[in-house]
Amino acid sequence: MPRPMPRVPPALVQALGFTLGAVILWLIIAVQLFVNVDPLSVHRTDAVIMLGGASSERLPVAQQVQQEIGAPILALSHTDTPGNKTADDLCNTEQVPGSNLVCFRPGEYDTRGEAEAIGKLVRANGWKSITVVTSSYHVARAGRLMEQCTTADVQMVPSHPDLSPRQWLRRFVIETGGLLDVSLRPECPPDAR
Repeated sequence: MPRPMPRVPPALVQALGFTLGAVILWLIIAVQLFVNVDPLSVHRTDAVIMLGGASSERLPVAQQVQQEIGAPILALSHTDTPGNKTADDLCNTEQVPGSNLVCFRPGEYDTRGEAEAIGKLVRANGWKSITVVTSSYHVARAGRLMEQCTTADVQMVPSHPDLSPRQWLRRFVIETGGLLDVSLRPECPPDAR
């Protein structure tokens, strides 16, 4: 005689349903925040700035955007780290300092350090508008930090990484936490802009 199936408590079924619904909702929001981030239009700005890391993916986009919008300056985060090799090589071989290529070293090699360094760069050069290029998953958090550290008009342009579903899920978790962090702990005080 078959044994009857144990009865699952309704509260457990509700909790599991709620949890599954919350995870699905978070995934939908994460795809919109970290994958589907292409701007409707891109306008001319005083400089195109590429954030450090994944430079083999980001640098071609930054160079293309600079050419398309006619921005006079391309600024690259110069970190001498493995993920930034393409941009660092360009900075290390630049023959004419002060030309249309500006290489800057952030105080800290993270997005917060870059935002602070970019704020200083914007003030020092009197730029009124900038285009910042970074990976699509990074646009929301980096954009928030840029707006905290400069009064310049900030236009974010994504490069699109080729990530596996597992890598995307990892980025979703990291960037969700990062967005919460920059919302709760702003980087630059208003008087530092």
